[in-house]
Amino acid sequence: MTKSELIEHLANQQAHLLQKDVELSVRLILDRISQALGRDERVEIRGFGSFSLHHRPARVGRNPKTGEEVPIDPRRVLTFKPSQVLKEKVDAGHSKG
Repeated sequence: MTKSELIEHLANQQAHLLQKDVELSVRLILDRISQALGRDERVEIRGFGSFSLHHRPARVGRNPKTGEEVPIDPRRVLTFKPSQVLKEKVDAGHSKG
């Protein structure tokens, strides 16, 4: 599902809201999550899951073609951990198929 599909679906479900208001709400929520992650904050949405950043230190890797050692810079990796509720919904939807 894309962001525009999500907005369209929500606008159809909530007929009393204008599509531009739904679009603004979705954009603001996603922007707020992005800003929090940019500040190294953990974002938890109950019943859905949590987003967090893990720091990977600098290390020496190896080029698989040449075997040459290559320095790899430190970086932050975004991770998502689904909630138990989300896992159960996904499993229930999968078993119906």
